Amino acid sequence: MAGWRKPARDLGSRASADWDVPSSTVLYRDPSSTTLDLDKVSEYLVETLGLKCEVRQNFLSLYAERDREALARAIAATRVRNILRPFEQIEPIYGEVQFELRLLEEPTKRVPGVLYDGYRYLRVMRDLLPRAERSLRVLHIAFEHRILGTFDDDGRYHARAVVCGYPSVVSTSGIVEAPAKPAAYYRVKAQLALALGAVPFDAVKEPFKGQFIDYDDPRLTEVARGYALQAAIYHITKEAFCGDSACRLFNGHWQAEMITAQLESGGLCPRHERVAAEISGLARRERAAKKH
Repeated sequence: MAGWRKPARDLGSRASADWDVPSSTVLYRDPSSTTLDLDKVSEYLVETLGLKCEVRQNFLSLYAERDREALARAIAATRVRNILRPFEQIEPIYGEVQFELRLLEEPTKRVPGVLYDGYRYLRVMRDLLPRAERSLRVLHIAFEHRILGTFDDDGRYHARAVVCGYPSVVSTSGIVEAPAKPAAYYRVKAQLALALGAVPFDAVKEPFKGQFIDYDDPRLTEVARGYALQAAIYHITKEAFCGDSACRLFNGHWQAEMITAQLESGGLCPRHERVAAEISGLARRERAAKKH
């Protein structure tokens, strides 16, 4: 699921004069994702929205050199303690801080079992940004292995594939864990857990191979293109989602819906194609004006 605020009106209803088209876009690598080609994601944003893009190393590795222990403490403080209650600020314990410190030192590791409050995590990241780049003129999209969640109207936290704000984060683990897998997958998982006392995940996954995105999936780059596009369009227009299930801006709650929007369709609906074309035109005209 995407971590968006609910839109007040359809995307495209705002005048383009109110849009924040960035003069530069920065994508940050996720070292834990071996199949994610961020250069191809960057190329897609250039082709689709006309944005000027660059790819940098992992966000936290790049900006966390000052005081890693303080950063580890700040990240640990964003952990969700109870998914059925709104976020409560709790001082992290020593072990949690050390755990986050080890992750900062070894960014190739991933931790799919921990949920972090998305907007508080983004606030920690925002404070790390260089002052010269802490502006809506610079779009930052970080690819991260941590699973981020937001507290929803149904009274519980939900994991998200993307949390849009400043900066925006695409969670590579969230792409795997947030949209629900086929219902039969959970039945098989429960049956095996009951019979064996543990879950043999490889055995559970095998009958459903191809029906969901898994860790280090070769399809991850293509899916990541769609979520990067969602983050970029949100940054520019401040609107989100599309009701067309074949559009890359569709908020898929199931893996099957995500695969339809991001892989089987892999494009935008006609309305959002027009929005993308307008953004691309604005970006090109701005660059041309700067040259003169």
